[in-house]
Amino acid sequence: MNRRWLVRCVLLVGAIALLGRVAVADAPDATTTAATQDVSTAAPALTLGDMKVMIDTIWVLVTAMLVFFMNLGFACVESGFCQAKNCVNILSKNFVVFAVTAIGFWLIGWGLMFGDGGPFVGERGLFMVAGADNSPAVLDAYRGDYAALNWTGVPLWAKFFFQLVFAGTAATIVSGAVAERIKYLSFILFSLVMAVAVYPVVGHWIWGGGWLQTRGFLDFAGSTQVHSVGGWAALAGVVILGPRIGKYAVGGRVNAIPGHNLSLAAIGTFVLWFGWFGFNPGSTMAADPSAISEILVTTNTAAAGGALAATALAWVLLGKPDLGMTLNGCLAGLVAITAPCAFVNVGASLLIGVLAGVIVVSGVLFFDRVRCDDPVGALSVHLLNGVFGTICVGLFATPDRIGRSGNAAAEAGLFYGGGTDQLVTQIVGALACAAYVAIAATLAWLALRATVGIRVSAEEELDGLDHGEHGNRAYPTFVLTSIE
Repeated sequence: MNRRWLVRCVLLVGAIALLGRVAVADAPDATTTAATQDVSTAAPALTLGDMKVMIDTIWVLVTAMLVFFMNLGFACVESGFCQAKNCVNILSKNFVVFAVTAIGFWLIGWGLMFGDGGPFVGERGLFMVAGADNSPAVLDAYRGDYAALNWTGVPLWAKFFFQLVFAGTAATIVSGAVAERIKYLSFILFSLVMAVAVYPVVGHWIWGGGWLQTRGFLDFAGSTQVHSVGGWAALAGVVILGPRIGKYAVGGRVNAIPGHNLSLAAIGTFVLWFGWFGFNPGSTMAADPSAISEILVTTNTAAAGGALAATALAWVLLGKPDLGMTLNGCLAGLVAITAPCAFVNVGASLLIGVLAGVIVVSGVLFFDRVRCDDPVGALSVHLLNGVFGTICVGLFATPDRIGRSGNAAAEAGLFYGGGTDQLVTQIVGALACAAYVAIAATLAWLALRATVGIRVSAEEELDGLDHGEHGNRAYPTFVLTSIE
């Protein structure tokens, strides 16, 4: 009985103490109240405009990070499709290419691409993103040297980072096509040329207020600006480098050189598919719920159509459903839908993806037939389908979606009542970009060949670039050694 009474007393005292503490905490404190009032007076509430800038900035940066994450996808696809003895070399190239692009694009690439100026190249705010700028002000309120991007209300550095990861993607495309025989230093130097003299010039034409943009040329997320630019540069390198030793035999026979890890290639393709959900919807550079939702679906549908079509065609032509063709078919659909993703309906995106899957399989067989050695199929994926996707804008763009371009000179596609004007504009743009990139890249490759050289020795190629170029092995436990 005494014990129960003691317990009750303890609980009662505890309850009284707790109530007292709550009362003290709730009591108004003169100093605290005055400070709170001063802070609330000094900091005005966020406006709807402020909140929009915050949301749009988060959207742009998150999608840019997804595009950056695609570097992992490229590294996995390229290394998986190539031989084990070159795995370290390919992984290292995929790291260094973005690092080189980041510095080169910051130094001058951004200014050449987005600086105000003439129709062919930027002339203001050229160096180190140091031009005048009052972002996130938009349209008529914008005052600065980068008016081509005054339609998006995000800070300057958000604009820069989003465009940087696209520039890195274009340079990465070259890596896979010239794999397994190129000198490491030569690839680094060529990547720098891409970042400061190739990608930004075409970018000014298309996205920087240059002559193609004023003509009405449309490339929403970069079928030409990213993929064809990388593809034409890669083609020049492939032709000048020549094929890998043993790839082509006398009489036109093509010898398969299988990749060492299709699991890695499949993982990389999934990463790229995922990253494309930042690549295309993020190109709105604003969190527009309706637009980004539809763009995401057109992107995904084209990828699915490309994967299925490539699988089916490879099954018919090769007798088996080749996994490599399936993976490249998915990527082909993604590349082809990149330019028209905001301008076409979902049904058209499926057709675009299916046709892209057919093109990529046919392209792989064609390039082998003309002895153009591309270990990963980058030319078929990025070059052919980059051009195809660009032309699709002139075929499938609908009148109600063409307004998303913000380009008053653009028109609907041929199949949706727009006539041939937009189609002609798209073809002219694709050809102009092809001509510039092919010439500039060829000159760069030839200059490198004449100075530092571009191809490793035959002995180094046969032994593997991992050991010769880096002194490493990706799989050291697989190398047999003898103990004397």
